[in-house]
Amino acid sequence: MTLPEDPRPGLVLCYAYLWKREFEAGLREGRKDRPVVVVLARRDLGPSRVIYVAPVSHSAPAASHEAVEIPAAVKRHLGLDDGASFISATEMNVFVWPGPDLRPTYRPLSGNLDAVPCHWGYLPRGLFQSLKLAIAHNRGLGTAGIIKR
Repeated sequence: MTLPEDPRPGLVLCYAYLWKREFEAGLREGRKDRPVVVVLARRDLGPSRVIYVAPVSHSAPAASHEAVEIPAAVKRHLGLDDGASFISATEMNVFVWPGPDLRPTYRPLSGNLDAVPCHWGYLPRGLFQSLKLAIAHNRGLGTAGIIKR
């Protein structure tokens, strides 16, 4: 699997995301590989990069401020499916890069994963800014949480 050399905010990765509800139920591994968005990449916490990612889900949020919808044109550009998708602004996973939970974006028939990327590309700047604002809003409400992986 090929990894980006410098994972920057806005990058959409394939990752085995661990939801807060799963973590609280005692799970330590994500049940499903899904797109996630790099929200923050820190280099100031030690010798390795620390990455914060927000999950993408087909489930609509309970309230509009809890997620940011990905426009259909952006999904097509990234090569994601056609269903409605939302980036959560209420929870994130944090892990040391690259971490064991990154996944290839697809499984080639040959079984050779060496050349398969674990990312689809970057969100447009405006959409990423909307996500950052939504996360800041939810942090202010005390409804944003982080699961350390």
